[in-house]
Formats: sequence, C-alpha cells, structure tokens
Amino acid sequence: MEPLFLTLLLALFVSSVTVCLFLVFYNHRSQNSYPNLPPGTLGLPYVGESFEFLANGWKGHPEKFIFDRIAKYSSQVFKTNLLGEPAAVLCGAAGNKFLFSNENKLVEKWWPDSVNKIFPSSLQTSSKEEAKKMRKLLPLFMKPEALQRYIGIMDTVAQRHFASGWENKEQVLVFPLAKNYTFSLACRLFLSLDDPSHVARFSDPFQLLVSGIISIPIDLPGTPFHRAIKASNFIRTELLAIIRQRNKDLAEGKASPTQDILSHMLLTCDENGKCMNELDIADKILGLLVGGHDTASAACTFIVKYLAELPHIYEEVYKEQMEIAKSKTPGELLNWGDIQKMKYSWNVACEVMRISPPIQGSFREALNDFIFNGFTIPKGWKLYWSASSTHRNPVYFPEPEKFDPARFEGNGPAPYTFVPFGGGPRMCPGKEYARLEILVFMHNLVKRFKFEKLIQDEKIVVNPLPIPEKGLPVRLHPHKA
Repeated sequence: MEPLFLTLLLALFVSSVTVCLFLVFYNHRSQNSYPNLPPGTLGLPYVGESFEFLANGWKGHPEKFIFDRIAKYSSQVFKTNLLGEPAAVLCGAAGNKFLFSNENKLVEKWWPDSVNKIFPSSLQTSSKEEAKKMRKLLPLFMKPEALQRYIGIMDTVAQRHFASGWENKEQVLVFPLAKNYTFSLACRLFLSLDDPSHVARFSDPFQLLVSGIISIPIDLPGTPFHRAIKASNFIRTELLAIIRQRNKDLAEGKASPTQDILSHMLLTCDENGKCMNELDIADKILGLLVGGHDTASAACTFIVKYLAELPHIYEEVYKEQMEIAKSKTPGELLNWGDIQKMKYSWNVACEVMRISPPIQGSFREALNDFIFNGFTIPKGWKLYWSASSTHRNPVYFPEPEKFDPARFEGNGPAPYTFVPFGGGPRMCPGKEYARLEILVFMHNLVKRFKFEKLIQDEKIVVNPLPIPEKGLPVRLHPHKA
C-alpha cells in the first residue's frame, strides 16, 4: 500500500510541475502573439530581462540598458520583460509626452505587487488607489504659496542639522547626513515631530524599508524584502501612537488644525462626510515620508559631489548664497524672497538631477490596447519611461556628459526632456517642496564650508536611487569668520 501511495504522490507532483511549466511557457508565448508588437525580446519566462535591467544600475549605468536597445532595434519603443511583466519601454520626449498626457486615459500608474505588501492599505485597496487619494490631499500643502510659511522652519532644521552633524568635524559621510536632514525635515513638517531622539526611532527602520522597496520579493528571514515588511509594521505602529495623541490634542485645543499635514488629514472628510480612520492615515503618512525625503537626499548628495568636483561652479553658488547671507540680520531666517534669488543655485541643482536623476523612471499599465509609433501595445502590458532616455541624449542635451547649468537659463530645456519629477497629471506633487529643501540645504552648506572628495573615483550604485558606494566621504574646510 505504501509504495503505491508514494507512486501516486510522485505522479501528482510531476503532473503539477508539468502543468505549471506549461502555463508559464504558454503565457510567455501568448505575450508575443499580438500582431505588430514593438521590436525586442521578452527574455526568459518570468525572469525576462530583469537581471540585466537591475545589474546595469548596480554597475552605476542604468541608461545602458535603454540606449543599447534603442541602438539595437533602431526604435524609440521596444518590448522587454521586467519584474515578471511584459513591458514596452517608451523613450525620448515623444514617449514621455505620450505617457504623461494619457494618464488615466490609456495608461495608469503601476507598482509591483511587492509594494502593496510593504505598504498594505488598511482599507484593502491597492497602493494605486491610495495614491490617487493622496494626490487630492497634497495640493493644499505642496503648492508654493502654502509652502512659503515653512521656509523659516526648514532653515531652522537645516541650521540644527549642520551644527550637530557637520560643524567641528574634519571629515563626514555626505549620504547618511543628507538622509538625516531630509528625514528630519519631513518628520517636522508632516508630523510636527521635532524631538531628535523620537525622529531617530524611525530612522533605522525607515532605511530598511526604503532599501527593500525594489528588491527580490522573497519574504524569508534575513532578506531585504522581509526586513522591509517588518520595518513597515514597526513604523506604522509608531505612527498610530502619534496620530492618537494628535487626535486627543486637537480635541483639547492643544494642537492647531493647520499646523501640518497630519492635522489636515485628521480633520478632512470626503463628500459623504466620512473622515479617514487612523490606520488609513498611518498608511498615507508612511508613503509621504518615503516620497518626502528619499529622492531629495540623493539630490543633495550629488550636489555636494559635483560642487566638490567643479570649483568654478562652487564659486558661483557661493557668491550667490553669500549675497543673500550678508543681507540678513543676525538670527534672521531665510524667507520666500531669498529663495527667489537663488536662480543660479537652482540651475546647478537641475543640472545635477539631469546627469544623476534621483528617480530613474517609473511604470504605467495599459488600460486598453493602443498604438504607439505604429506598434501595438496590448492591454495589461506595463510601460516604462526612463529619465536617462532624454537626460543623457545628445539630441536634447548637446554634450550630455558636460556639466552646464546654463542649459536651464531662459526658457530652459524643451518640454518633456527634463523629467526628474515626472510630468503631466503624475507630476510629483512634492516638486516645490523638494526645490525648497534642496536650496535651503545648499545655502547652509556653502556658507559654512568648502569641501573635497576623499575618494576621487567613487563608484555610483543605482538601486533604485543613485548612491555613492562608500557614502561620499568629504574633507571639510570651514570658511573663516
């Protein structure tokens, strides 16, 4: 009896594996069955070309994956398979314009399922649906006129950051410090969280969460994905405690309804009079903290890198910022008028983000079959746009490897060519917030120090943000009073 049972069990196992393999290969073949698909290859079943896509980033050249295929297929659109999904990569300004202008018409934002596991919604809706709700909430706080009143707070946070992390030190690691600055700022402006020890409780788990967002989604102890899920749960628990205390403070008149985005969320109701519950708010604040600091910290780091490498650029930024600093009375904080004078500094920041974009690109999903450049894009396929397809393209930016802030003078680059914040309806709602935190950082940096890189040819790793492999160590040279 036992041998017969084992034989049947083995036969069942072999049959199951055979069916699974058949479905994988059938699905892989069916993805190629549409007429007139873009040129390209879907690679191996399920795996596709994901490893090469990611590996180019790990080597510091994410644009290579894009430009190699543009050259191979002589096309501004090609097919591939990324993160287990058939995908079309749309390149150039025309591709950017098509995707950005057809948001919620032909395409919509798409995240891998792994993102929903790290950012689970308490309402059992997808990250995609929750993001739509957030975009309705944010404009009140992220538009320039609303952010003006926070510039003094940003300057205060920056001064404290440089006093504790940079001053009286011969050498520093820039990337960890930039993360600390942008995260502290996000905690202060979104949650009115000002206690450094309380902010520090979030910091390490938060970095684990961010590093696991784009990782192999294997939920086993010790994997980045598993650590990210644990960190997400820990931060959400901490946020719930803050939210409940704020609810109590609002009821007792100890907190202001307009002091930050947390108060706004607690008091805002939908058209049916229904307000968000505490778990829902915790989910949204968690997403805001990711978006509010991660890309800006990469931008700040690379600004230091290029200012250290290019003394003539540093001198022009220093001159502009010192004119502003000398116009202030002792203890006077930066204001909106000061920010408007930082034109050259912002051109420098834009050129940094052109060469080293904090966001390499993002995914959409086709809502229906449609035609682009004469090729069929099937419903359900994923679409990817890449900042490098225009930022590093000599058609749009002559001598793309040359650092030239003058590209952003006057009317600046042509539409849909400079896209560090995306574009169209999906334009990053925090674009103006990022501009302010970057300029406040630059002001406080250059008026205190000159600096030099300690590793001249430090490798850059893109995973998914560009990061100096050793954290960008620099030697500081304080200005004489």
